[in-house]
Amino acid sequence: MEASFTPKGVALPQPSAVQRFFASTLASVVIYAGVMAAIIYGSYAGAQNMGYNWQWSRVPQFLYSFTDDGFQLGEMIVGLGLTIQLSATAFALATALGLLVALLRLSGLIIGSAVAVGFLEFVRNIPLLVLLYLVYYVLGPIFGFDRYWASIITLAVFHSALISEILRAGINAVAQGQWEAAKSIGMTTGQTYRYIIMPQSVRFMLPPMFGEVVHLIKSSAIVSVIAVAELTTVGRNIISDTFLSFEIWFTVALIYMAVTLMLSIGVSMVERRYATDQ
Repeated sequence: MEASFTPKGVALPQPSAVQRFFASTLASVVIYAGVMAAIIYGSYAGAQNMGYNWQWSRVPQFLYSFTDDGFQLGEMIVGLGLTIQLSATAFALATALGLLVALLRLSGLIIGSAVAVGFLEFVRNIPLLVLLYLVYYVLGPIFGFDRYWASIITLAVFHSALISEILRAGINAVAQGQWEAAKSIGMTTGQTYRYIIMPQSVRFMLPPMFGEVVHLIKSSAIVSVIAVAELTTVGRNIISDTFLSFEIWFTVALIYMAVTLMLSIGVSMVERRYATDQ
């Protein structure tokens, strides 16, 4: 193996064989498989000690069914559809609100910065569950929105604080010379953002924004506490009717994992693409 050197010609220490092994893809796969196997075995052993009667054959009916009317989606897939719809709407609102907060912080106005910082500190220091209760039980009766919109507003407000920091970091990553060049040719602040800053900042924003989509989908499970009929709520209702606790929760977990893994693969592809473009 060839030695690596710093720009000043100093040899860098080479990783040991053990370090190279744990950094390899094979080690990652083995460790991941071992952890998953331990979780599955622990769950199975615990259920066996409880005398639990596994009934996996009853699970497919909650995913799909064939009736006289043809193929029908099961309750859990319908719940997943509502989860995705709720998450997509909340993400769109969170992005709009996050952009507003980020621009207020970057505006240079004392009042704008104070409002943005106050909003961020308020949201970041309140647990998501408490924020959900505040929106649904306090603001809901005042403004007249139902549990579905209370869920969307809660997720949008909570994640807008995170998204605003992503957007602000992306904007700040654009070289200062770009601002000066835009100003020198007579562009207004709005034109500078639209034509110069935002197009260049997209490459810095996209990977973490995709990651925030994954985070939001997982966070959406919290709305089950106010009985919004998304995936987690549907799973809980099925368990109350069938007592298939282990099977249903494993299935719910696998559905969430499948969705987030697909999104994570997309995030990785975006990150690789922009890494090669830089």
